[in-house]
Amino acid sequence: MKYKRLTKEQFEELHQEFATFLATQSIDKKEWDTIKTNTPEVAEQQLDVFSDLIWDNVLTNAQYLEHFSKNHIFLFHCQEKLIESMVIKSLVTDVDFMAKEGMVWLSDNLFTETVEMHLGKKEYQEERNAAIFNLITEGAILSDGQLYVQISTIIQ
Repeated sequence: MKYKRLTKEQFEELHQEFATFLATQSIDKKEWDTIKTNTPEVAEQQLDVFSDLIWDNVLTNAQYLEHFSKNHIFLFHCQEKLIESMVIKSLVTDVDFMAKEGMVWLSDNLFTETVEMHLGKKEYQEERNAAIFNLITEGAILSDGQLYVQISTIIQ
């Protein structure tokens, strides 16, 4: 597998897409049931191939990622050839960016000595989708980029 298998819940959400995927291989429900029973290893391979297709599509379309921890916010803008990052760190240890109050505090203190901000960019060291997938496995989530764009606009 290139990425990781989708969860049971994700497969349930993508039931129709999976049925279409099987249909493109001329596998109907009856045949799928037979495959699962008689050759489970083939069924496992089909689940893996479908998972990789879904991940590839999601990762190809990913533009922004976010990763929040108590005192840090990591924002990423995933471009074609490089990734830009914005790291925001609270120097006040009791601020919690994972709580609404922490975000309010950030908006009030963004340009004070209690907040450190680091900007960076680098070319992907590996294939773009693999790099984005690695960030997701480390805790980043897909984002609409609203926070990244807001802060980027403010600091420029």
